[in-house]
Amino acid sequence: MDFENFKSNVCHSLKEMGDIDFLINVLESNEIQDYFNKEQLLESFYLLGMVDYLCRINNVPFSSEYNYIRKYKLEKPVFPLGVITKCVVFGNDEPKKKILQMAIPEFLRFNIVENEVRDAC
Repeated sequence: MDFENFKSNVCHSLKEMGDIDFLINVLESNEIQDYFNKEQLLESFYLLGMVDYLCRINNVPFSSEYNYIRKYKLEKPVFPLGVITKCVVFGNDEPKKKILQMAIPEFLRFNIVENEVRDAC
């Protein structure tokens, strides 16, 4: 649940700031490194995935500062809570298979399955 709240807060920040201001804020704040140093890898990877995704879609050069972090990934895929719930309700892994097909590659590189970052309410 904590990670779901973290993702929600990140997506709300993105919505409020816009892509470029969000990128500047995250890169200047050093949050990615701070989470990585505290071994909060999920949060570090999610922010870096978001930064890389926003750089790609906005034709902004990638920051090479985090290349050493890009070499890592989570041991097992992390799916959104809603997808896990659907798997339990339906009694199969079809929802996981479906979302994997739509996953954003910059997140998937870290074994985080994310397909929508703009739906913050």
